[in-house]
Amino acid sequence: MGLLRFAVKTFRLSLMRVGAGWMFALLTFNFNRVSISDLGAMAVIVTTLIGLHHFISFFQVYWGRFADRYPIFGLRRTPYVILSNVGAALIFLALPGIAIGLGERSFIATVEAFALIFLFGVLMAMNGSSSNALIAEVTTPKERGAVVAFIWATVIISGIVSAGISRVIMPVYSPEAMQQLYNLTPIIVTVTVLLGVIGLEKPISKEEHRKLLEQAPEKGEAGPLETWRVATGLMKRNPQVRGFFAFVLLAILGIFLQDAILEPFGAEVFGMPQKDTAAFQQAWGAGALLGMLGIGILSSIFPIQKKTIATLGGLGVAGGLAMLMISALTLHREIISPALLIMGLGIGLFNVGALAMMMEMTVEGQTGLYMGMWGMAQGLGNGFANVISGLGHTVMIEGGLVTPSVGYGLVFGLEALLMVLAIGILRGISVQEFKGLTRQEITTALAMDAAS
Repeated sequence: MGLLRFAVKTFRLSLMRVGAGWMFALLTFNFNRVSISDLGAMAVIVTTLIGLHHFISFFQVYWGRFADRYPIFGLRRTPYVILSNVGAALIFLALPGIAIGLGERSFIATVEAFALIFLFGVLMAMNGSSSNALIAEVTTPKERGAVVAFIWATVIISGIVSAGISRVIMPVYSPEAMQQLYNLTPIIVTVTVLLGVIGLEKPISKEEHRKLLEQAPEKGEAGPLETWRVATGLMKRNPQVRGFFAFVLLAILGIFLQDAILEPFGAEVFGMPQKDTAAFQQAWGAGALLGMLGIGILSSIFPIQKKTIATLGGLGVAGGLAMLMISALTLHREIISPALLIMGLGIGLFNVGALAMMMEMTVEGQTGLYMGMWGMAQGLGNGFANVISGLGHTVMIEGGLVTPSVGYGLVFGLEALLMVLAIGILRGISVQEFKGLTRQEITTALAMDAAS
């Protein structure tokens, strides 16, 4: 009976993340490819646009702390998860038209695009902090490795499915086919999030919430400015917080520099059509799925340290990226598939290890705040990845400084180097030391904030 409850809970938490996987996959493998390669939009604008919502990730800290303090009908996570998912999904209805405007280099379309993605970023910041906090609160430390593995496996599967559906609906680009594909988003996101979260979270009474707030060291307002000061104060005064934040940021940057340019790489270096580059998502996604499911099963049987899992995953990612660099520089197309599979396996291991560590690097009563901080690091890493990759493409390749082969090879090589650096930082992180220091550090950060 206990195993059945665990399976149902894991399945529902996984359903909760299907919509996010679908939306991010459409943005990174479809919207960018169509806008840059099919419609001729400037790469730096498109990749900066895709990365914009990540730069708004500091809202994760705000939403996390806000939800900690202001439950809706006694629920501190569920309403925020639903609202953010549905609101973000509706934005996709306008993106096919935006892509056409970007291809025409329209100033109005560019402004509209940045406004919509800004709103998308605010909503996904709410979604990230709330969903991660919910996962942390309804799972035990023993369950967490397996739960995180299956949740992220589901995210990868939803990305693979979206790539497969796009290949059926839009084997080659047309405005009508793209609109039809994007119209599915609100339906898929709304159905899956409602099935996933309704009834999962136990409501908290007003008395329970009051006692929880009294025990928490933070007593000030929960506005964006106050929350930002608390977060930056923690990073300044606690080396474990600062180090873990840097690790997450550099690792995500190392993984996702390729994300916005992987499909254009196939098109520009090897002349591959849309249906073939769409398979890139499926190739590394399959590797990630295998990695997550495998380590999820192993970690539920054997007590494998989360740091070890993240380290092995990071090294695997670096190896796959090094192979992509070789493929680009030597023009050997046959290396791409095994490189993506190895990179995917590494991403799968890294996701499980790193996210489980994030959930351990929290304090009771402050889960939303800390998950928001780690989410902000993820967002900034993703944002910088999109901007740097697009800027590199525009300056090096579009500007004619190097050939596409050399330009893409340099980007993949930089990613591998960043991933190795992130793993080096991770080796100095201690969850036990963090647990021992951080509650006092929160109190100090709040006291300094109140005095400033």
